[in-house]
Amino acid sequence: MMNILLVCNAGMSTSILVEKMKKVALERNMEARIWALSSTEAKNTKEDVDVVLVAPQLKFAVKDIQNSFDGKPLGVIDMRIYGTIDGAKALDQAINLIK
Repeated sequence: MMNILLVCNAGMSTSILVEKMKKVALERNMEARIWALSSTEAKNTKEDVDVVLVAPQLKFAVKDIQNSFDGKPLGVIDMRIYGTIDGAKALDQAINLIK
């Protein structure tokens, strides 16, 4: 099971992307827990996280967010992936960060 956390400003703007990523994971027969939190909630989460994807609008806060996840793979979601809400490419980005 892969645990993928998406971090955004309020935890709301990524909800559609999360749902699309879940759909793609299901189509690929991949066990994944994918959810979104605001940057404030993410910093305080105690949940098991394998990889963190940060919304492009929080690119400036990547170092601060990374400090909360003790060396876990972290990346900023590509602006085109985020803008087109491409669940397959976002899931691929998360998987590639772990490899």
